[in-house]
Amino acid sequence: MDTPAVTVVVPTRGRAAYLEVTLDSLLRQRTDIPHEILVVDDGAADSTREVAARAGLRCVSHAEPRSLNAARNTGIREGRAPLVAFVDDDVEAPPGWLEALWRGAERHPDAEAFGGPIRARFEGGAPRGCGREDPPITTLDLGADDREVDFVWGANLAVRRSAIERIGSFDERIVRPHGDEEEWLERLRAAGGRVVYLAEAGLDHRRTRADARLAPLARAAYTRGRAARASDSRRGRAPRLARELRVLAGCGWHTVRRACPQGVIMGAHSAGRVVEALRPQPERR
Repeated sequence: MDTPAVTVVVPTRGRAAYLEVTLDSLLRQRTDIPHEILVVDDGAADSTREVAARAGLRCVSHAEPRSLNAARNTGIREGRAPLVAFVDDDVEAPPGWLEALWRGAERHPDAEAFGGPIRARFEGGAPRGCGREDPPITTLDLGADDREVDFVWGANLAVRRSAIERIGSFDERIVRPHGDEEEWLERLRAAGGRVVYLAEAGLDHRRTRADARLAPLARAAYTRGRAARASDSRRGRAPRLARELRVLAGCGWHTVRRACPQGVIMGAHSAGRVVEALRPQPERR
């Protein structure tokens, strides 16, 4: 094929069933823009490589699990295009996603990083909420127009290769999946780079019926809470334990007073933060 204009990198580890849907959606893109799709297997022990092979896509595998940022960096090294797009392995991209991403990057030639809307999609329905809580998985909606922003999220992120060469690669010391893309975007902005939200380049963040139940969502929220607190601590932004405990108590009050099942998910996230705050911290040198 011709030299691609876009490399789409799909970092993945141990979620072959989700990955199959993601790859199918990427193969159904309606665009004439030359592009390549690269799967980076971060040490999975399931059928990830077989899923990529059935889709006719190249898969680069790590010998053992490393990190999401390590997988991103592998995709950057192995790809060839001047624009590198990253999507998570649990998304579904509509047929016009790649075209919208590329056209948006052309509209903003001075920007070096881009992101688009991330819509939560629960197949079979999510636990009932009262309307006061955010979706229990990562979403992003910054309006109907392109705009310059501080951050976008790694589930739907594109960066210019020239920016990577200027700023450096993603920090592989961040092994827990929270704040991993933010650290790179902070470096970019500190060096004068611009980040632009592309309103038309949206995709869906999926949860299957089994994973959209209360228990798995709460477990995932607890893990994210621990990682979020660790990320805040690493950057010197962690609130005091007393504040974390007040938030946890507020989640409990919300759940009981409003009979809101999604309050359990919020409480699990907060509990993860509290547990991480109580964990002994290594001495800083």
